[in-house]
Amino acid sequence: MKLLSLPSAFLALFASTALSLAPTRSENSTYYNPVLPGWHSDPSCTQVDGTFFCVTSTFITFPGLPVYASRDLVNWKLVSHVWNRESQLPGASWNTTGQQQGMYAATLRHRDGEFFVICEYLLADENIGVVFRSADPFGGDAVWSDPVVFRADKIDPDLFWDDDGKSYVATQGIILQEINLETGELSQPPVSLWNGTGGVWPEGPHLYRKDGWYYLMIAEGGTELDHSITIARSRSLTGPYEAYENNPILTNRGTDEYFQTVGHGDLFQDADGNWWGMSLATRCGPEYEIYPMGREAVLFPVTWDEGEWPVLQPVRGEMSGWALPPASRDIPGNGPFNSDPDKYDFEEGTSIPRNLVHWRVPRDGAFSVTPNGLQIIPSRNDLTGTPYSETTPELSGQQGLSFIGRRQTDTLFTFTVDLTFHPQQAGQEAGVTVFLTQVDHIDLGVVLLPGTSNSSCASQQKREIAEAQQLALRFRAEGTGTPPEPQTVAVPKGWLDDGGAIRLSIEAANATHYNLAAMPAANPVARIHVGTASAGLVSGGNGSFVGSLVGAYATCNGAGAGVECPEDGNAYLNRWRYSGVGQDVSETEVVKEASSS
Repeated sequence: MKLLSLPSAFLALFASTALSLAPTRSENSTYYNPVLPGWHSDPSCTQVDGTFFCVTSTFITFPGLPVYASRDLVNWKLVSHVWNRESQLPGASWNTTGQQQGMYAATLRHRDGEFFVICEYLLADENIGVVFRSADPFGGDAVWSDPVVFRADKIDPDLFWDDDGKSYVATQGIILQEINLETGELSQPPVSLWNGTGGVWPEGPHLYRKDGWYYLMIAEGGTELDHSITIARSRSLTGPYEAYENNPILTNRGTDEYFQTVGHGDLFQDADGNWWGMSLATRCGPEYEIYPMGREAVLFPVTWDEGEWPVLQPVRGEMSGWALPPASRDIPGNGPFNSDPDKYDFEEGTSIPRNLVHWRVPRDGAFSVTPNGLQIIPSRNDLTGTPYSETTPELSGQQGLSFIGRRQTDTLFTFTVDLTFHPQQAGQEAGVTVFLTQVDHIDLGVVLLPGTSNSSCASQQKREIAEAQQLALRFRAEGTGTPPEPQTVAVPKGWLDDGGAIRLSIEAANATHYNLAAMPAANPVARIHVGTASAGLVSGGNGSFVGSLVGAYATCNGAGAGVECPEDGNAYLNRWRYSGVGQDVSETEVVKEASSS
């Protein structure tokens, strides 16, 4: 495999450490996709005063609908989440039964000094259309409004203002309705604009007004190997729309390219008037088997001459085109850059970092920064629970898994966290995981296993069982394909002396497998390799719309009652570290990243 070394984090050809090497605006530029690595599906973007903003879909993860900002199109900072408090959609998260429901594809637009994000939240029996607003997305999560709600029968809403100032929403189908952004009222009946070119699932529409034309760009073919972007145009907003004779204008279907599933895109201009596009893509090759990061966001130059159709540059790992804006990491706000490493010590008085998310809205108080580190109060259900169950809904995970994680943003990476955990009852467990959905995850836990007794005396039996309980490292996995056999290893004596922490580790040393290990935090050389699992377990399957998260969890494995565990099973996290090592940009090339402590 060819190694391409870079002086700093992935995509940092134009990072702040190399500003003097930035190209002038008259030169072409070279950069690497994905520019938003890790699960960032269905990107929608705009540019305001030289700053680019993008939002991506998040389904049931919370907080959701992240807004990223960039000055140079390659360094993207997480500045806020649009859906960031339960009160914005009361009860919706805990009533979400599916693993891939929730916040689908959104559209981000700016008008008259205000940002708008329009989206639809999917439940089992209804869709909730939502429009959020903010005058300042840099101001943190609280700056996003409660939503104006509208009736939503179809997904993937686009928000468009016509020349007369009227606002419209276009959705999957492809249908158009006028929308009142103050009340959510929609005009009836919907107007059918275009059926696409014949591909399945015409969806993800975006309307653009240019040179006297209305351009309608959509996704077709489903979000797998047949995915594509097509376009039509009309002199009238309501049509009829004429399809471009050279459709699709962007796709990698039918090729052997490493980047597949290319589609569902958006177009925007930089401050110099050059056109760009962002879409989703999957790094899997035509085999479409190993892709734990799911659908990621890729950038491509666009040539759009006056009165003509846009020409979109095909998506590859290494790209060249318009000169990128000058390199800059001068972005307001306290969120992290997406490609930067994590270095979190959870010191008292600090907030939970913005790039850490949950699977549904967590229970109140389940996660808090304390003098002992990040405290996790365990959930009764483990990471799988009983999803979709009508008989044990309290174990379904709907009322919040005790899980917190960050996107896997690198093909090759290392993740470690120090766990302080002193379980008092059998079954109490805390650990680390590569998590795709509740039925697709790879776990390494510290668990108190029950003891046994041969005594016929009840009191002696109870005492012997308690004395025989064993603290162990337990490796388990489930997902697409055949999982490895579970492994259990007793925690060596002395690891927990003086209340010591156990350091748990997940490493992607290659593109296809994860290694999970443990060691005493005070003596990392005493490392024990516990298990290895295929990344295919967390590729597609029940999580074909999402991508892997890497993080930590705590559970009492069904003990207790309702959604409450017995006391004394809390876990504490310190020294959370995630460092990218390399990014695959083709089947044979990997971009090496600088090491981070």
